[in-house]
Amino acid sequence: MTLATVHSRAQIGINSPQVTIEVHLSNGLPSLSIVGLADIEVKESKDRVRAALINSHFDFPARRITINLAPADLPKEGSRFDLPIAIGILAASGQIPLEKLDQFEFIGELALSGELREIRGVLPAAVQCRDKKRKLILPQQNAYEAALVSDLEIMHCTHLLEVCAKLNDQQELNLNTELPNKNTTIPDDIIADDLSDVVGQHHAKRAIEIAAAGGHNLILLGPPGTGKTMLATRLPGILPSMTEKEALESAAIQSISFQGFKLENWKKRVFRAPHHTASGVALVGGGSHPHPGEISLAHNGVLFLDELPEFDRRVLEVLREPLESGRIIISRAARQAEFPARFQLIAAMNPCPCGYLNHPNGRCHCTADQVQRYRSRISGPLLDRIDMHIEVPPVPLKEIQSAATEEETSETVRQRVVKAHQRQLQRSQHANALMNTQDIKRFCQLDKSATLLLEQAVTTLGLSARSHNRILKVARTIADLKNEDNISKHHISEAIGYRRLDRGFASA
Repeated sequence: MTLATVHSRAQIGINSPQVTIEVHLSNGLPSLSIVGLADIEVKESKDRVRAALINSHFDFPARRITINLAPADLPKEGSRFDLPIAIGILAASGQIPLEKLDQFEFIGELALSGELREIRGVLPAAVQCRDKKRKLILPQQNAYEAALVSDLEIMHCTHLLEVCAKLNDQQELNLNTELPNKNTTIPDDIIADDLSDVVGQHHAKRAIEIAAAGGHNLILLGPPGTGKTMLATRLPGILPSMTEKEALESAAIQSISFQGFKLENWKKRVFRAPHHTASGVALVGGGSHPHPGEISLAHNGVLFLDELPEFDRRVLEVLREPLESGRIIISRAARQAEFPARFQLIAAMNPCPCGYLNHPNGRCHCTADQVQRYRSRISGPLLDRIDMHIEVPPVPLKEIQSAATEEETSETVRQRVVKAHQRQLQRSQHANALMNTQDIKRFCQLDKSATLLLEQAVTTLGLSARSHNRILKVARTIADLKNEDNISKHHISEAIGYRRLDRGFASA
């Protein structure tokens, strides 16, 4: 036999299209060539494969070997094709049976000794294999990751010899649909950062609860040391549990990133907090071979931007489109990649450049122009896309020192959040923050007094149509937390109170 076909998976953004490896042996001077838009890492695999086959005591064909990676116009990168290329050469030279290869897809990197090494991006490939009713053979180190995909048959091996022995029926062919540690996760009642750690700030805690219940974006405005970061880091602990679909999406993005996926993060809401010196590429993703940025790594989780005005304005502007669409498209001359980016934005900022505007101790010496320039670093269109802006004032010393008041725990707040979230799913199948114009018209009906109050607020504050809709979404969430079907005047009033930066805020 001089021709063999093996199936594998490429990695293009969050997708994993099928790649067919065709191996042809012909007469001529011994050589090995790889065609099919292969990147440098893929072309280097021929040396790894040759050494792995020889060191595993297989015969390396002394013939002209041509390897085609189809489709030819699909870019291929990484070391994931080592194993399927080796299997293709062995099948073409008659050292393993060709008829069994159609059942499987192969993925994995080879060491020079023939051992299988862990690779990145297994989870998207595993999802595609499950959807296409295919079986997957992969390195043992990646087995726990692939086993997170339900109803997928996998065979995990440690060495090329083990793969071939099973294909040759010399070892039992065990296909697992799950591993013992598949459902390993952190129990819901174990929360490292608890909301009860934050003393006082009841208004801010109420806003955090509303944001969690409806998936709303939030800005915390206050001087240093008032608890803005503490409040933000405790948001993941009160969010509803992730569905399996959400968990797979988040894990798939982590799998293709440079940091990789870790089992302890399964079904755990992501909290990303990039420094204000982060570039636009670091935030949204990019590179010659596009990789996910912070907004995609925060998919189905929380993106926290501390010291928001200190970020470069051009960097912040790139957030506008993904905040609306929940995805980011990265275009390069040779390729285009799309990544999901449905994150919950929590930002924190000082009221002025020095941070102490209206502070009780009166330490601020900023002029009105300095304050205006500082706040104008955030554009009006970006601010419009953030549902809630609240003040976080300093906590009185007596309240800090007093232990008489027992603060609510994250679990207590989370129970209310989950109930409100369930109401939203039953009504519109998604969180209130994701309601479109038709949903707002259908589910955010107001009585006469509530309508009049909202009209007065829009006129007085000069709010845009987008801000008007976001007030309605927040009011809908407030009503859901109170288990009320109708939006009343006091719901609208509270929602308007969470638009602090619309009062006197001028964009550049």
